[in-house]
Amino acid sequence: MNIDAALRWVYDTELAVAMRENALLFPWVESIHVVALSLVLGSIAVLDLRLIGVAWRNRPLPELLRDVLRVTWVAFAIAVITGALLFASNAVAYAHNTCFQWKLGLLALIGVNTGVFHSFVEPRLTRAAARDALPVLARVSGALSIVLWISVTAFGRWIGFTITAVD
Repeated sequence: MNIDAALRWVYDTELAVAMRENALLFPWVESIHVVALSLVLGSIAVLDLRLIGVAWRNRPLPELLRDVLRVTWVAFAIAVITGALLFASNAVAYAHNTCFQWKLGLLALIGVNTGVFHSFVEPRLTRAAARDALPVLARVSGALSIVLWISVTAFGRWIGFTITAVD
């Protein structure tokens, strides 16, 4: 089975048909997706602004990480689930949409940045006092994260203006 056939199978599932044909389902799922993404972006921004030294400098980073990442991961899970439902509604078109492809690529880069941060940067930061200057890699990771998440949001928004229906 090639990728387009698999995408067409997703497009033809009962759930995808319901997402397309129910006048209320798509807008509600999309609204939940936007709210979840807003929570992800907002909670990550709190952490990133701390990492780059712009805000919350008097708050210990381990404490901030603990408090913020709970919200981030729950909101991210909701965003992934609702995003998958939105994708299913028009899987073939989304998969071939340049803005959607950029969004996925940027999400992959966010995954790499997050992995590098939690594997190599965070362990060194747990010992740092609240007023200690953060290492350059922590600041770069925070700045990169903000840029990537804003870009994901922008490309996600542009999908709605560039997508076409498939039948």
